[in-house]
Amino acid sequence: MKFLNICMLSFIKLMIISLISFSLSMYFMLNELVYFLEWEVLFINSSSIVFTFLFDWMCLLFMSFVLFISSLVIFYSMEYMMGDNNMNRFVLLVLMFVLSMMLLIISPNLISILLGWDGLGLVSYCLVIYFQNVKSYNAGMLTALSNRIGDVALLLAIAWMLNYGSWNYVFFIEVMKMSFEMQIIGGLIMMAAMTKSAQIPFSSWLPAAMAAPTPVSALVHSSTLVTAGIYLLIRFNILLVDNLLGKFLLLISGLTMFMAGLGANYEFDLKKIIALSTLSQLGLMMSILSMGFYKLAFFHLLTHALFKALLFMCAGSIIHNMNNFQDIRYMGNLSIFMPLTSSCFNVANLALCGMPFLAGFYSKDLILEIVSYSYVNLFSFFLFFFSTGLTVSYSFRLVYYTMTDSLNCGSLNMLNDEGWIMLKGMFGLLIMSIMGGSLLNWLMFSSLYVINLPWYLKLLTLFICLMGGLCGYLVSNVSLYFINKSFTYYNVTYFLGSMWFMPYISTYGLIGFPLNYGFLVIKSFDQGWSELMGARFLTMLLINYSKINTDFYNNNLKLYFMTMIIWIVLLVLLMMFIM
Repeated sequence: MKFLNICMLSFIKLMIISLISFSLSMYFMLNELVYFLEWEVLFINSSSIVFTFLFDWMCLLFMSFVLFISSLVIFYSMEYMMGDNNMNRFVLLVLMFVLSMMLLIISPNLISILLGWDGLGLVSYCLVIYFQNVKSYNAGMLTALSNRIGDVALLLAIAWMLNYGSWNYVFFIEVMKMSFEMQIIGGLIMMAAMTKSAQIPFSSWLPAAMAAPTPVSALVHSSTLVTAGIYLLIRFNILLVDNLLGKFLLLISGLTMFMAGLGANYEFDLKKIIALSTLSQLGLMMSILSMGFYKLAFFHLLTHALFKALLFMCAGSIIHNMNNFQDIRYMGNLSIFMPLTSSCFNVANLALCGMPFLAGFYSKDLILEIVSYSYVNLFSFFLFFFSTGLTVSYSFRLVYYTMTDSLNCGSLNMLNDEGWIMLKGMFGLLIMSIMGGSLLNWLMFSSLYVINLPWYLKLLTLFICLMGGLCGYLVSNVSLYFINKSFTYYNVTYFLGSMWFMPYISTYGLIGFPLNYGFLVIKSFDQGWSELMGARFLTMLLINYSKINTDFYNNNLKLYFMTMIIWIVLLVLLMMFIM
């Protein structure tokens, strides 16, 4: 009962703050306001430590979405985490997670950004290892160590910004954007964003983080942890325009989008399919951001947060009812057993695919038309459109396995739609997944721009989506009932289905080798030669001298005379040798 009270209180407070933040963002947007708040934490001998907060329409709108989704996730957890023994700890961890994200969003200062950034990393580790087993511990360690690379890059950027005399980058980023130092800082910030948003070669931690509870996955993969890198790059977007950094990021993010789309078509774990879908959408945001369209990236970030949180909530409800089965091959005919959950699931899937007039359509279609309109090379053009086709393909494959045919789990099942608390949490996001794209489109882009394209480019997006959906459905059907070609070309399947061997490279290469090498260094130097020639040698020397002193203090005259004779003989020999 105490847990329910805490959840309900958190839900109400977060929802109220979210609505206030949304109203303020509209006010700031219409009046084009930007507020800086400076809090002087400490003042000693003419040196002051000042904490700065930045409030503009972008940060307030993002805060409102994060708080809205987190409030519904906490409400949803009231039923999903009901049987857990540490439910208060779970809610407090989620609230700490949201607080770290808030600090990151409103910080124009790299030091305070680092506080929020590391807060996200630390609390995400605690949430990934929440179910305490070996798999969770491994996933948590992979997540933490992969993100430490980005933390180090951020620390280096902080050190380099000492050249400017301030860490408030917003004051001089416009002026200094052409300087070589700012390009180095931009490269380090880009490295930090690539680790946090899981771009190649740091992608393997994102599916591994699925070891966390499903409500946490809904929060992490929609609006908090993985979007932190995107948001940071949106703030530093000036440094990516018309230079090598932007071109490099375009290539990496395009390949990430392509790799994640291919991997999801070979995956059978329900949560990992949705995680790879998140990775694909993060690649899409990064790539359009690297082309200089930061508002479009932000628009897709917000719409994606809505339907991806809904998708994870529906997946959690399905897993909850299936007695913790996550393999989609065990599922089937869920539209009969769980009609409301299935409806929400299908709406979220269609929004992800870019179905006209759902939330995802307004951002994805606009991004693809801008790509068609922009000066972009053929390879990047192919990656954009083919990855969109792959998105629709794995979405329809997921629908085929979960919604059609018969249930493969067992003859006796207790599948139902009676989890009303979970359903109420999902309905809040369902409404926003239908209306959110249109609402944001009218709010963010007040001036209408007409994109004039040839008819074949206008229809290309729709054609790619239809072909992707058809391929996803037919290939699943054919491979399930007639012949499975994936075993014929097993090596290719293994390569594409394992994220291009990235988990193995990350665990054995990026993490395994340094840890093993560090162990050898410690054994050889710190606990080896350094110990023998340093502390241990000094200890043995002092012990031996102490023994000699003890013998002297014991008035052992025999020893004293023997020592005297030895010293006299040594002196005589030395004198003879000198002469």
